[in-house]
Amino acid sequence: MSTEDSGATFQQLTDEETTASTLIEGLPGHGLVASIAVDQITEQLDLQHFGNVQSESFPPVTTFADGRVRDLVRVYAGTGPNVMTLQSDLPLPPESFDPLAECILTDLSKHFEEAIFLAGVPAESKRNHGTVVGVATSDEMEDRLREADITLADGNGLIGGITGALVNQCYRADLPAAVLIVRSNPYLPDPGAARAVIENALEPLVDFDIDTTELEEQADEIQRKKSQIAQQLKQQQQQQQPQSPSMYQ
Repeated sequence: MSTEDSGATFQQLTDEETTASTLIEGLPGHGLVASIAVDQITEQLDLQHFGNVQSESFPPVTTFADGRVRDLVRVYAGTGPNVMTLQSDLPLPPESFDPLAECILTDLSKHFEEAIFLAGVPAESKRNHGTVVGVATSDEMEDRLREADITLADGNGLIGGITGALVNQCYRADLPAAVLIVRSNPYLPDPGAARAVIENALEPLVDFDIDTTELEEQADEIQRKKSQIAQQLKQQQQQQQPQSPSMYQ
């Protein structure tokens, strides 16, 4: 468990141990790219419910699926390949960012050896929609990005939101991590951008092969299911400071 000061705790649900996994973050952000992509990965790899993160800073709501109540923030894991995913049913409020990030690094980091974060930035045109660039926390991860033919992000920028908090914790803990920044629709669910980040970035970095056909064939259905989350995320972002074009989350 985390310390009381962290405000978040991790509850492991299975005795199965995984120590060499890649953690892929799938929390709601611009275009819900991370959420959509990680939903697809979790389903196709048949990852099992590994544990939950609980915090009083999370929204006071109850979420459910297929008639069963479940925790808001969940972790899934599998060993073929060694992959963990971090998911949430709703956008998380700013006051939860630091507690969640500290919990992940304090309680969960023993189960993974590297982390990959997904961040969206508004596409400026159809031409650059779905393009992906990377940011690394270490020389090792920078080499991995180059070997996967992922262009490094140019110039200066900021990574905000929960993704920024998580990446900062990894950086300070010397835990190899990368941020994959994809051009996407900032408010509407964007299965196309999710498909692009899986095919052009995640598959070259992680030892798996994901069929993204569903993301194209079921785009309308995915957008419908995710539309409520997108609206909540839009409202949350409007309440925060205006973001520059180089602000990713």
